[in-house]
Amino acid sequence: MKILAFGASSSRQSINKALASYTANLVEGAEVTLLDLNDFEMPLFSEDFEKEFGVPAKAQIFVDAIAQADAIVASFAEHNGTYSAAYKNIFDWASRIEKAVFQNKPIAVLSTSPGPGGASSVLAQTVNSMPFFKGNVVGSLSVPNFYDVMKDGEIVDESVKQALSGIAAKF
Repeated sequence: MKILAFGASSSRQSINKALASYTANLVEGAEVTLLDLNDFEMPLFSEDFEKEFGVPAKAQIFVDAIAQADAIVASFAEHNGTYSAAYKNIFDWASRIEKAVFQNKPIAVLSTSPGPGGASSVLAQTVNSMPFFKGNVVGSLSVPNFYDVMKDGEIVDESVKQALSGIAAKF
């Protein structure tokens, strides 16, 4: 099984990328491709830019990466209660190529933050919007207090570890 994983954040030290990677690697025997959203920097989406220059090639690379995967694990950073600008821009460009951005792939939707909210607002938005873009959500989890839950690349909170294992088992 080929799993595409990414943290919907542009932070070089993304805790969401770490959570997505950890979860994807729970799937026994899976070949995991970990994307870094910094590799997909593009001009800010606008119809004017699209008319003049077309859709950036990096958007097609993102859509192709989804197409090549059997499943997706994505963990969402929350910026002011919603998606990070980096993710939203990539998503907006990708949707110009393929409205069904997630191509009916099974997807685990996660979120985390250093604080007690666990980025739960963006998680709710994501879970609710995924079906409109053909994301087949097989499980979701908000993980609050990331730095208490993950240490040295391992989940140390047993309840979170079990919940993530349960989501990974759905693939």
